[in-house]
Amino acid sequence: MSTAAPLEAPPPSAPTSPAAARGATRQRIVLGIVGVAAIAGIAAGVRSWSFGRTHASTDNAQVDGHIIPVVSRVGGFVADIRVRENERVKAGDTLLVLDDSEFRVRLAQADADLEAARAVAGSKGIAGQSETVVRSATSQRASVEAQVAAARANLQKAQADLGRMQELVAKQIVSRQQLDAAELAVRASTANLESAERQAAGASAGVENAQVGTRLARARLASAQAVRDNAALQLTYTRIVAPRDGYVSRKQVEAGQLVQAGQPVLTVVDDQDTWVSANFKETQLASLRVGQPADFDVDAYEGCVATGRVESLSAATGARFALIPPDNATGNFTKVVQRVPVRIAITTGCGPDRPLRPGMSVTVHVKTR
Repeated sequence: MSTAAPLEAPPPSAPTSPAAARGATRQRIVLGIVGVAAIAGIAAGVRSWSFGRTHASTDNAQVDGHIIPVVSRVGGFVADIRVRENERVKAGDTLLVLDDSEFRVRLAQADADLEAARAVAGSKGIAGQSETVVRSATSQRASVEAQVAAARANLQKAQADLGRMQELVAKQIVSRQQLDAAELAVRASTANLESAERQAAGASAGVENAQVGTRLARARLASAQAVRDNAALQLTYTRIVAPRDGYVSRKQVEAGQLVQAGQPVLTVVDDQDTWVSANFKETQLASLRVGQPADFDVDAYEGCVATGRVESLSAATGARFALIPPDNATGNFTKVVQRVPVRIAITTGCGPDRPLRPGMSVTVHVKTR
């Protein structure tokens, strides 16, 4: 009976060096980091792709608002400046005052001219005298018109008498001398009527002339009143007031400086009525609609995400409103994706301590689906 050979134990493995162990550890760490980065990149890509399908975004956007240049409506020297740079004002607040000495003199002169015109137009002036003449001429015209009527009646009677005399003469009932007297009476009545009509025309002309004097005096009074009102209005223009609520910016004058009519003196920025002007690519317009919700990141305030809604889309691209619009008919054409301004109303901002000021850069995301 044979006996089995004894099993030999495997040779002991060679010991692993510390350098090789560290290399394997580093390799596993690198592979882990690469894997995590790849997963994060894929997740970010999927998220960006999904977000892009439901949103239209642009970083070509700014906060807009009403920026009102305040101009002087009259010329003069600046007497007093009532506000400081970046000071908040309300509509109607006095911003600065011009020297009003010259304007007060003009108003005093206009008041004097107005009083003179009132005196002329009063009961003892030219207008009052004209009214008296009008009444007298009207009465005279009525009297002359009565005389015309009487003369016309006398003429009609004389003509009737002449007709009867002619019939009687034909029948030899009256003499030829009586017929001549009747003809003479007709001629006299005709002359009287013509004289009365001329007097009536003269009386009517007198009434019209008197009325012209009255109208002229009243017109001069109205003109003097208008000059006085204009002088008073010009005086009010020496006080330049804020056109609306906002902040004073770009103060361009100093006390004692001479300003001209129409010259800008400062600017008022309305901080209440603001909106976002976002310039979207024309390829994004197909998905944009009025009323769509939007949110935007404000570069000035980290972590602030304001919200709004699409209010309107411009009827033309921004390039069409440039100082020199592009002319593509010259032959040097390079196709460039155009941008269309979109106005976005702000519904919630970043809080009272972080106001949205015109000109701030924002990144807009409009939810299109």
